[in-house]
Amino acid sequence: MDTGTRNNGTPRKRHVLIVDDDISLAWTFKETLESRGFDATIVPDGALALRYAQGHSLDVVVCDLQMPRLEGDLLYAAIGRSNPTLAERFVFIDGEEEHAQFYRFIDSAAVPVLHKPVEMEALMGEVLRVLAQR
Repeated sequence: MDTGTRNNGTPRKRHVLIVDDDISLAWTFKETLESRGFDATIVPDGALALRYAQGHSLDVVVCDLQMPRLEGDLLYAAIGRSNPTLAERFVFIDGEEEHAQFYRFIDSAAVPVLHKPVEMEALMGEVLRVLAQR
């Protein structure tokens, strides 16, 4: 059980995994989250993110839908099979182009989605909202 504290009794920072192949945008997300007291890790594709998620304690996943190797909807499905509670804590980022496959997924999964260009206050609001549902 995650108590939110470290072994020495100090509060553990919430850990956000940022999955995005747009490294510039991912760094902006990371800097914003860290300035608000979160730990944040960037992973540039879904396949690496799946491996990372299996070996680390995560509180939220901020994930681009369209990525190389393993797209966001497939990453969500894979994590949902191994860690359903983490799958409930995804915030998706969608590009400006419309992709029908992702809209069907978004409608069926009922997950929060932010559209690019992403306002940092909107990102923080969704991350905090997802955490409040825990």
